[in-house]
Amino acid sequence: MITETTPLNAIIATRIAEQGRITFAEFMAACLYEPGLGYYTSPGRKVGAEGDFYTSITVHAAFGRVIAREIAQMWRSMGNPAVFTLVECGAGNGRLACDIMDYVAEREPEMYGALRLVLVEQEPTLESAQREMLSAHVDRLSWLSPAEFASGVFTFSGCLYSNELLDALPVHRVVMTSDGLKEIYVTCTDGEFAEEAGEPSTPELEAYLLRIGVVLHPAQQAEVNLNAPKWLASAATALQQGFVLTIDYGYTAAELYTPRRKLGTLLCYYRHQTEENPYLRLGLQDITTHVDFTTMLNCGAALGLENDYFGEQYRFLMSAGIVEEIEDIERSAISAEEKLRLRLTLKKLILPDGGMGDTFRVLIQSKGVTSPQLLCRRRIGG
Repeated sequence: MITETTPLNAIIATRIAEQGRITFAEFMAACLYEPGLGYYTSPGRKVGAEGDFYTSITVHAAFGRVIAREIAQMWRSMGNPAVFTLVECGAGNGRLACDIMDYVAEREPEMYGALRLVLVEQEPTLESAQREMLSAHVDRLSWLSPAEFASGVFTFSGCLYSNELLDALPVHRVVMTSDGLKEIYVTCTDGEFAEEAGEPSTPELEAYLLRIGVVLHPAQQAEVNLNAPKWLASAATALQQGFVLTIDYGYTAAELYTPRRKLGTLLCYYRHQTEENPYLRLGLQDITTHVDFTTMLNCGAALGLENDYFGEQYRFLMSAGIVEEIEDIERSAISAEEKLRLRLTLKKLILPDGGMGDTFRVLIQSKGVTSPQLLCRRRIGG
């Protein structure tokens, strides 16, 4: 396979030369999280017009404000506690956290007095950007590394939220052959990366598919994300009482592993272009896969979390308050032209049929909260 050489090429090639072929999960972990060189652990803008992809956060502050409306409802469902901790995993430059905190400070002053914000971030150089973005709320702000978060020492009550985190966790890749399920490994010869199938590196791969009732068709490839359940287990351990709110693109297992997806869902992003070859521009392009929400739902239940809501992003936003945000814009003093531009912009968040509205799913799970009255459970228009 042709590669565009970066410093990671030699590092990964050396590892393969020393230890033999590696799993795709190991390869993906290096490309995304190698200290100082991985896509998410190196300086540089990843999101927005100057980055490689857009997210719901970059569309408009209304996205974060609607999430804030729901989080305020969570706070009320917990009896208006005097201390309520927000934890964001994978906070990027802090834009989403800032939109949420700004809304609460403006609209929910009693709740704002109870708020603490913890950002869990892999990339240490982002702290200065986050501190600047959240300068109005910096006295409520603290940081944790992913290792500290997963250590079992950190505990909190409140809401842990993430946006497009799970899709970037390293995955194993498998393929169904005439000899049964095999794992796809990464090899390297004379600096060129290639793939080969072999016996699974862990029996957990086959067990994962068995748990969700998936049998791959002959020659069908798929991804297995063993890290997402581990992350959820860490979240459930840290959460004493409250909610886990997960937003990401993905499907139920039946949709995700359909035979129509013969090559799985692996995609790369570089300067707003999609790329199917993960062996290009190592550390410079994003590598993602769709989330298996069936496993997240099942694992949550096994961990003692209640599955309170699961649905498309547009349904969540419509029920939780995007209409109210649009009405606020219409009542504002900005020009008619600007109002029209914002209406068209916000459509990106809620349009179904292949847009962000139904490509993304929202999962809300809770612990120790009796019958939470969530906004997203309201009927659309009701």
